[in-house]
Amino acid sequence: MTLRDLPSVDALAKQLAGIPRLVATEIARASIAEARQAVLDGRDADATTIAATEAGRLRRAKFRPLINATGVLLHTNLGRAPVHDEAVAVAAVATRSYGNLEFDLDTGGRGGRGTYAQELLVALTGAESALIVNNNAAALLMTLAAIGKTGGVVVSRGELIEIGGSYRLPELMEASGARMVEVGTTNRTRIADYAARAADANLLLKVHPSNYRVVGFTESATSNQLVELSEQVHVPYAYDVGSGLIDESSPWIAGPPPAWLLGEPGVRQEVERGTDLTMFSGDKLFGGPQAGIIVGNGDLIKQIKGHPLARAVRVPGPTLAALAVIAEMYLDGRALEIPFWSMATATYEALEARLAAVIDAGIEGTVIGSESLLGAGSVPGMSVPSPVLHVTGPADQLWAESLGLERPLVGRREAGNFLIDLRSVDPADDEVVVSTLRTAVASCQ
Repeated sequence: MTLRDLPSVDALAKQLAGIPRLVATEIARASIAEARQAVLDGRDADATTIAATEAGRLRRAKFRPLINATGVLLHTNLGRAPVHDEAVAVAAVATRSYGNLEFDLDTGGRGGRGTYAQELLVALTGAESALIVNNNAAALLMTLAAIGKTGGVVVSRGELIEIGGSYRLPELMEASGARMVEVGTTNRTRIADYAARAADANLLLKVHPSNYRVVGFTESATSNQLVELSEQVHVPYAYDVGSGLIDESSPWIAGPPPAWLLGEPGVRQEVERGTDLTMFSGDKLFGGPQAGIIVGNGDLIKQIKGHPLARAVRVPGPTLAALAVIAEMYLDGRALEIPFWSMATATYEALEARLAAVIDAGIEGTVIGSESLLGAGSVPGMSVPSPVLHVTGPADQLWAESLGLERPLVGRREAGNFLIDLRSVDPADDEVVVSTLRTAVASCQ
C-alpha cells in the first residue's frame, strides 16, 4: 500500500456499520493515521482492515443477550441471576414512565424512596427495618462508614476476603474510614479472640466465606456466640452473609433443604437470633436484580440511611420495582418460579428429556453425567448433578463458532470436549440452542 491508496475518512467510516457515525468517523481517522505511519515506516498496513477490526471489537462489546449453557447458574461474567419476567415488566414501566418513586399519593408531598420494597423485605425477614443500596459491597461500606467509623471494627483474620475483580475487604474497610481490628488467625478464630478486643470497638463483624472454604484444622466463632457477646459488651454485631438465602429451611422447596444449601446462613435465621445487621446480595440466591440489602435493627439502619454516602449508593427506581416483585413472589409462595430456583431445582430426568429433544432435532452428541455449579460467590464448592450434552466435533472450534453468532451461546470446554448444560438455560430457549449448535457444527465441517 502507498499513501495514495489510503481511503478518505468519510469513505472508510461509511463501511463501518453497526456503530454510531461519529464513533465510526473517529475509528476511520485513527485507522488511516496508523496506516499512514506504517507506510512511512516502510511497513505494510491496510486502513480498512485496521478499522474493521476495531469496529468489530466495539460491536462485540455492546450488550447482547446470550445463551448461558455453562451450567453455572449465577455466572458473574454473564450477569448473575436472570430476573423473572414480571420483575422485568415492572422495571420497564418504571424506566419509561413517571412514578411515585419519592411521592406520597396520600399527602401529595414527598414520600420515602423504596418504602414498598423495604417493607416487603421487613415482612419477609422479620427484621425491624431494611435498606436497599446498589450492591452488597456498598451495603458493607455503608455499615462500616456509619456504624464502625468512630471506633474499631473487630473482624477475624480468616474472613478478610478477596473476591472477583480484586475486591478486598481490608481495602474497603480503609475506604470507609473504619479502623480494622484483626483477631485470631487465618484458620482459627475463637469467640474469646473477639471478646478480648470488643470493649474498645464500635462493631463486631462476621463475613461469610461465600467464594471459598477453609477446611482441616479450623475454628470460627459462630453467629450465636457473636450475638451473645454483642449483648454482653453492648457493641452492635453485623454479619455479611453474602449470597442472600432468605431462609435456611428453604420452605419453597418440597422436602428437606438440598445438600448444596447446608451450612449456608439464612437471613431470616440471623434476624431471629438477634444479629443487629445482616447484609446480602439481591442478585444471588435471592434471585433478583443487582442490589445490596441491609436488614435488622431499626435504629442502626436509620443511622445508616442518614449517612452522606447513602445518596451515592442508592438504587434507581426500576431496581426497587423489580426487587419488590421478587419479594412478593417469596411472600406469595411463588419462589420456585424465580428463575434461579427454577433452574436449581430442575430434576435430572427433566434435563435429560430436554437434551434428548436437542439430539432428536439433529444435533449429534452424547449425553453424559456431570455437575452444575451455583457460582458467583455462593455456596462455594457445591454443585448439582446434571446431565450434559457432549457435542460431536472439534471442541475449540465449536466454542468459538458458538460465541461468534448473533445470539452467542456460551458452552463449556472440559477435557477436550464441548459440553452443553441446559440447567442454566431457560427451556424457552431450547430451540435457540438447537439452531445455534446447528450453525456452529455446520461451520466446523
